[in-house]
Amino acid sequence: MNDIIKAMETRRSIRKFKSDMPPKDYINQIIEAGLYAASSRGRQAVITIAVTNKELRDRLSAVNCKIGGWEKDFDPFYGAPVVLIVLAEKNLPNRIYDGSLVMGNMMLAAHSLGLGSCWIHRAKEVFELEEYQNLLSELGVNGEYEGIGHCVVGYIDEDYPTAPKRKENRVFFAE
Repeated sequence: MNDIIKAMETRRSIRKFKSDMPPKDYINQIIEAGLYAASSRGRQAVITIAVTNKELRDRLSAVNCKIGGWEKDFDPFYGAPVVLIVLAEKNLPNRIYDGSLVMGNMMLAAHSLGLGSCWIHRAKEVFELEEYQNLLSELGVNGEYEGIGHCVVGYIDEDYPTAPKRKENRVFFAE
């Protein structure tokens, strides 16, 4: 079987991570894979914020938890030390699709490097808050962006999940 297809079939969302930080080279490779995602009209209008600073990571986790309505001590990033935040230009009609393709590429890249990942929602709500709009400005991000997702990444600290059986009757041919 083709290695890329095999990676697509074996990648799973991970919900328990070790606190160990992956090498920066791995993080850069994952981000690079996201940069090569297909984009509407070739605009490449999606950006990634790589968060490896524990204090900022924990603040993002806390606000995500609050928005999600969980108990205060719940970590919606499941202990992952890296958060790759995907944002897309707010005025583009295909921003969600383009950002989703970036997320998919990054999750497959993490898997190919032996790391786990998981798509965590609520980036849209987080980056509508003034504090996080200010963070974008501080990082030198110009323009208006909408949060698409948080791709949390790290070393897996659980048994690797097996794929559930695929549901039937989901493919139709018009030959």
